[in-house]
Amino acid sequence: MGSREIVEQQALVGSMADSLLLYKRGPSRSTWLRARKARPHLILSYRPRRRLGRLRWRGRRRFRRRLLQAQAAGADWREGCCLVSRSAAPRRPKTAAPSPRPAEDPAPSCSALLPIPPVRSAGSGRAVLLLPLGQGFTFSGICRVTCLYGQVQVFGFTISQGQPAQNVFSTYTHSRLTINAVHYSVHEKSKKEMKREARSLLRSYLNQDDRYCLMKNFSPLCSILLLERLKTSTVNFIISHPGLSYVFVQEIPTFQINSEYFALKSVGIRRERKKNGLRLTESAFSVMDELVSISCEEADGCPVILVCGSQDIGKSTFIRYLINQLLNSISCIDYLECDLGQTEFTPPGCISLLNVTEPVLGPPFTHQRTPQKMVYYGKPSCKNNFENYIEIIKYVFSSYKRESPLIVNTMGWVADQGLLLLIDLIRLLSPSHVVQFSSDRGRYMPDLSPSYVDDMDGLYTKSTSKVRNRGFHLAEFADNLEFADEEKENPVLFTGYKLMSVKSEFVSGKTPRNRESHNKVLRELAVLSYLGQLQPPVPKPLCPLHGLTPYQVPFSAVALRIIHADVAPTHILYAVNASWVGLCKILDDVRGHAHGPILLAQTPICDCVGFGICRGIDMEKRLYHILTPVPPEELRNVNCLLVGTISIPQCVLKSQRGLEGTIPYITTDYNFKLPGASEKIGAREIEETRKEKVHPKPKFYRKTN
Repeated sequence: MGSREIVEQQALVGSMADSLLLYKRGPSRSTWLRARKARPHLILSYRPRRRLGRLRWRGRRRFRRRLLQAQAAGADWREGCCLVSRSAAPRRPKTAAPSPRPAEDPAPSCSALLPIPPVRSAGSGRAVLLLPLGQGFTFSGICRVTCLYGQVQVFGFTISQGQPAQNVFSTYTHSRLTINAVHYSVHEKSKKEMKREARSLLRSYLNQDDRYCLMKNFSPLCSILLLERLKTSTVNFIISHPGLSYVFVQEIPTFQINSEYFALKSVGIRRERKKNGLRLTESAFSVMDELVSISCEEADGCPVILVCGSQDIGKSTFIRYLINQLLNSISCIDYLECDLGQTEFTPPGCISLLNVTEPVLGPPFTHQRTPQKMVYYGKPSCKNNFENYIEIIKYVFSSYKRESPLIVNTMGWVADQGLLLLIDLIRLLSPSHVVQFSSDRGRYMPDLSPSYVDDMDGLYTKSTSKVRNRGFHLAEFADNLEFADEEKENPVLFTGYKLMSVKSEFVSGKTPRNRESHNKVLRELAVLSYLGQLQPPVPKPLCPLHGLTPYQVPFSAVALRIIHADVAPTHILYAVNASWVGLCKILDDVRGHAHGPILLAQTPICDCVGFGICRGIDMEKRLYHILTPVPPEELRNVNCLLVGTISIPQCVLKSQRGLEGTIPYITTDYNFKLPGASEKIGAREIEETRKEKVHPKPKFYRKTN
């Protein structure tokens, strides 16, 4: 075999390794670097090369994967691999690179097989993890975590021995979570006593051999966890839609296939590199420790903490971590949501006030909760309607009782009018602490010190130099926003706050080009999570939305309002049908109208009890068919339906299982040349060749019994 042929063979294997880089969600870069360094050893004989040429692309991909996996495992290609011709094995050319060195110990000990921290299988869907003090376990996927021995911390929340299990969501849409072993009190126990206690706890979960392997790595102050497979109706509903299963679980080729791999796979998680885990800066931890200390001191009352900063800088992650840290010492935290686009506990387009009593161990779409007070704004942005936004915040904030610390989340729009609006919010809410995020890669934002806010005019408020008594009088602001008379006579005094700066090193995968499409996906996941509440509890099978019985609401029982646009009365029902609707209650009595539909001339500021889908409209019986998870006792108070720009995810409409014939509300005959018929995702225009589009003209469902 000549040198030219050898070079061609090496180039062939190199192209195989390079083509694997295009494999979706492939291994990390360092893994591929190791594989590429091994190219000279991957020499194929003539017959396998001819076989490779006849393979289709799927067969080629499997062949490449097996080739690289065996190489990374240290296999001898001429002796132990069936991919290499046996006749070619003894004829190795002199110019070829040497074969990989075989492992010196063919039967390694138990400690060599089990990495630190070790994992052992505890039966179907369960695994036991041992974490030495100071070490962490970074993973992706979802699981249920129980601390059998010791104490660990996940996303700032401490889980101790004897506490209830926690559902942990380490999804691919956000940074991976890490379980860290932390210090705990041992009450002067010896190492022998601690090992005896841990061994007795493991008898219920592991056999004798697995207990021996696990306890061989036991050291003082270790923590032992039980990881269990987690299945909820919401998770099952989300992953039932095509293209969304990757959110929780990803099948990624790996070279480390061992007992730990299979144990974690049975749970539904996989180990990740530490660099993929969530990381906060020292300034973030310093600010967090100070806020926790202040919140735990009863003498200082209940602090109002306002968090601000530009987009994709880590505000939401910081708030979740702070909530979990506070819940370690306090039983309840109040949370005011002022970010319309990326809401934390509700579907998008809402301003809400919640009492948080349980930790948040995942992204927003994994912990949708019922607020104490909520108003449906109807849009993911408040541009062009700032007054209504301020009015709603004031209405929701009035329900805050100052019985627990309040965390305020703000929008990432901090330029131009967004900055002026933020100054108005600071004056309106009078926070005791303002946490401002800044980054070298983010948009410039001036330091919002008390002196800066005093000297700046907001959109509706004036600077201190233009008012009396070193406070700011809300006379002009109140006239515009229709404040109560007693509030006009007793203006709020701006007493100042403490500015706390956080230097963020958060690296977001979003770019200006794909930010809007990425945010849209997160909003749709929140809507899907809310609709997942309609599903029966596990282990009952999923029920398609068209198979659920909707509520029948007479035209005369509710009023209608389209928030985001002016719609002619003759087209109102076209806009409401197959739409995401807010179920609200207004003070006016709308009953008594014989015919309907009842239309509102202005958008009311009213309580929203939940959301639903207007699944269909029966024109003969004059009924709305509403599908919603809101309980019937709450629905009795609903007398208003609000429709905004928040839409039903298209996967719900296009993936309705069990339907025969044409899918309702879906058409293949759509003219993208009509004005307003196309939409943008990020900065890209949807191609006109797209065949499926939600039809603007409604087709009515039939009621399902």
